[in-house]
Amino acid sequence: MTHPPHELDREAQTKLARAGAALQAGKLREADALVRELVAAHPEHPQVLHLLAGVRGHAGDHAGAVNAVQRALAQSPDDAALHCTLGVQLAAAGRLDDALAALQRACEMQPRLALAWYNLGVLSVRAVRFEAAEAALRKAVELAPGQLPARLQLAALLATAGRVDDAAAAYRAVLAAHPPCGDAWWGLAMLGNGAIGDHDIPAMQAALRDPAASERSRVATGFAIGRVLDAAGRYAEAMGVLKETHAHAGKLQRWDTQAFARGRDAILAAFATPPPTAVTSLGQGVIFIVSLPRSGSTLVEQMLASHSRVEGSGELHDLPQVLMEESKRRGRHYPEWVGAMEPTDWQRLGERYLERTQRWRRDKPFFTDKLPGNWLHVGAIRAMLPGAKIVVCRRDPVETCFACYRQFMTADGQGWTHRFADLGAYWNGFDSAVRQWRQSFPNAVREQSYESLIGDTENEVRGLLAFCGLDYEQACLDFHHNPRAVRSPSAPQVREPLRHDTARASRYGALLDPLRDALGFVDIMSGH
Repeated sequence: MTHPPHELDREAQTKLARAGAALQAGKLREADALVRELVAAHPEHPQVLHLLAGVRGHAGDHAGAVNAVQRALAQSPDDAALHCTLGVQLAAAGRLDDALAALQRACEMQPRLALAWYNLGVLSVRAVRFEAAEAALRKAVELAPGQLPARLQLAALLATAGRVDDAAAAYRAVLAAHPPCGDAWWGLAMLGNGAIGDHDIPAMQAALRDPAASERSRVATGFAIGRVLDAAGRYAEAMGVLKETHAHAGKLQRWDTQAFARGRDAILAAFATPPPTAVTSLGQGVIFIVSLPRSGSTLVEQMLASHSRVEGSGELHDLPQVLMEESKRRGRHYPEWVGAMEPTDWQRLGERYLERTQRWRRDKPFFTDKLPGNWLHVGAIRAMLPGAKIVVCRRDPVETCFACYRQFMTADGQGWTHRFADLGAYWNGFDSAVRQWRQSFPNAVREQSYESLIGDTENEVRGLLAFCGLDYEQACLDFHHNPRAVRSPSAPQVREPLRHDTARASRYGALLDPLRDALGFVDIMSGH
């Protein structure tokens, strides 16, 4: 039997409010200090534990956050907000099915809690439950029509499902209510099929001047204008807009090329001699697809996911999370602890990854993990999951880097896209890493050229399937008939037959010479 929690005194309530404000402002150290004081005085009060969960979640300790929420629920089992937080933290801890159940419970307990419906919709997208995701997001919009995130998520979901007209209408509805919304302008620009055009440029320029626009919205709108100008063949104007937009974006996403290079080199050095493994078959059926963005990885995954034995799961964050968990356990940054690992330690991490990704193996024996940045962790993949296969997608370096330059990149760690010098350094770092992985693991790593794939498709697909341990199936060539939803900027392309007109660098001519210089090309025809 549970008992209602005692009331916090005025001093504790003030401290709780201060801690919540500090957490909201990103002042994690201040919030943590205040929460520690509150926990010392009120160790089982649900409000205190709820805030403790928030602090631990922001610090990356999602298991600790789950523990704190569960303790709070022991005191207040009917608190829908607690169930909502539990769902978010369970998802971050890799327990997606449990997270969905917690959020569904929150929605049942408090049907008018818009945040619970929104979170349920977002996680349903991750779980590839798109009908449930649409229903939840529509409910969130109904309950809180002024909250843009739910409306934008719904529009993005419609785009993911290939419902271009519905997605365009949803984005236009957002803009009718909030004209300077850069995410809506960029969403329209990514739809293609005439969803946006020259006639929209004045409205987008007005959005840039709108005092209600955030700096992030202005950046997104700038990329949308660049995309429209490019489609109209106004390449010099497009490049001018992109250059100015990146100048602003670089202030929001700081990047230190030298620091990243040091981190990359430390990882390569840590795996210069591959660690011994305990169970060589662990990870059979896992296919990692790694690359720089815009290198054909979505196409490769779509082809593989069209096979009857392969589940296409998209970009999973489980591998970096497992490495982060081990860093926290050891109190040392990755890769400092690599040299101290025993074969059984690597096996433990591999089993943890498989535990987190179990849901993707329920119906089919193979699944893909398409997180691009995992190219940096091939050494860890091989140590953890020696039975896995790794496909490295490559595309012409200039085309790859320029495609990244034209894209509105929002994820953490993508600040290298804002300057040609950083783009060149990042690509060269990727190239050197892949060369080491290929030399170290020749039977487990396949380099898949985008140009070869579109030039000799059947033979390349046959080779790709054989490498993964799969029999040839014609459906992999007919990938554009696969109705699965694709969560990627390349989604429109993989719903069409292969295109041979995706190269754009030549249209910009000498405007891209600084990028070629950054990559180390002597002239436009030279190789790396």
